[in-house]
Amino acid sequence: MSIGHHRVLPAALTSNGHRLDSGDRRLGRLEPVPEAERHNLAALRARFARAGYLYLPDFFERATIQAFRAYYFATLAECGLIRPGSDPVAGLAASVEDLDRGRLRSVLFKQIVPGPQYENLCRDPALVGFYEWFLGTDAVHLHQRKIIRHIGPGESGIGTATQAHYDLVYLREGTDRVISSWIPLGDCPIAQGPLIYLEGSHHRVLADEAAGRLRRPAASMTADLPALAEEYDSRWLLTDFTAGDLMVHSPHIIHASLDNQDPGRRFRLSTDIRYQAASDPLDARWQNHWHDQDGL
Repeated sequence: MSIGHHRVLPAALTSNGHRLDSGDRRLGRLEPVPEAERHNLAALRARFARAGYLYLPDFFERATIQAFRAYYFATLAECGLIRPGSDPVAGLAASVEDLDRGRLRSVLFKQIVPGPQYENLCRDPALVGFYEWFLGTDAVHLHQRKIIRHIGPGESGIGTATQAHYDLVYLREGTDRVISSWIPLGDCPIAQGPLIYLEGSHHRVLADEAAGRLRRPAASMTADLPALAEEYDSRWLLTDFTAGDLMVHSPHIIHASLDNQDPGRRFRLSTDIRYQAASDPLDARWQNHWHDQDGL
């Protein structure tokens, strides 16, 4: 089966060690927004309501994304994260024995996450302008809790890839009109473990929310993506992403990520951030810088 930019899928797609069904009933392609719709607000809003996501290829300048990727891996090179002497843009994984995990955590959470380079990326004028236009407001709010992840090649097992969930379970104390952006920070082919979406799942989640069947406390749904696709009788949608692409998705659509099986041993680097109208209620817990021990 061929997906996205006409590349061939790895022999077996897995997430947290679970092997996905590659048949057409359980696997499909993320559909990019057609060029004719990209500047049509009514069409975009209708597509977002129908599909639960907007896939916008080449939204950012490729050079902007690649420059941040270079900054990220160059900054963490001292921790032994990438192969010594390699180009930081490549994000080539070093041996795990060389990694200083304590130093990595310090640099990541004290320097990169609160730093101006990351903040500027997340407040890219094109992105801010898009959300002002899409949400119909001249004042949008970026949640301070912005998550950035590098996923190494060959890592597998429960807890490695992002388990299936929908975002609203983690944002209960604010508006349900918050919108997520998932941004691949560099080329991210399917083999590298990108985000994937359960087709049409937001419709059922919305119905469950309306009926009061809320998930509390906040938690992922499952690491078993094949079983979830059977339960929903739906397909996991995926594609090969390139640097500059943007995913915009509803807080109700179920999504997860694949394991990184990149044959070139490159890290997957990505960020997920949230925007909303500034006039809507805020979840106060999301107004601090992200830390992996912040309890959310």
